[in-house]
Amino acid sequence: MRWHAEESGYPTVAFVLHAIAGWINKKRIMNDARDELGRCSPEDARQIAKDLGVPVGDLRGLAAKGAGAANALPKMMSALSVNEQALTDGDPAVMRDLQRTCVLCNHKSRCQRELAEGSAAQHFREFCPNAYTFDALLNGKYNHPH
Repeated sequence: MRWHAEESGYPTVAFVLHAIAGWINKKRIMNDARDELGRCSPEDARQIAKDLGVPVGDLRGLAAKGAGAANALPKMMSALSVNEQALTDGDPAVMRDLQRTCVLCNHKSRCQRELAEGSAAQHFREFCPNAYTFDALLNGKYNHPH
């Protein structure tokens, strides 16, 4: 009888190799962003920060977190019935602030868990650094009617 990895509950070698390659690629992209930012002059860094609408001191932290660091934001906005497109169009500075704060957040695992369980709307005030802004948005013009 031949033994199959899938039948035993263990991941296949191809799956593991794919996961390792993905992790290495993610690390490479993050390191490249940090290296590129490190080669910028202070004037270039100030211009990048100005163009992005973020404080220059946050640039390194943002680059270190990587491109997918704010992936939970659209999901949280949906869970809270905040209209992402209306906010992006109507108040892009608030949207950028939400994104920056999400990227720098240290509660990503709880956020992902709450979103997956469907309890984020009830508990976001306990862990989300954007809670104050979300509360303001929920009482404003960017929320969807229930």
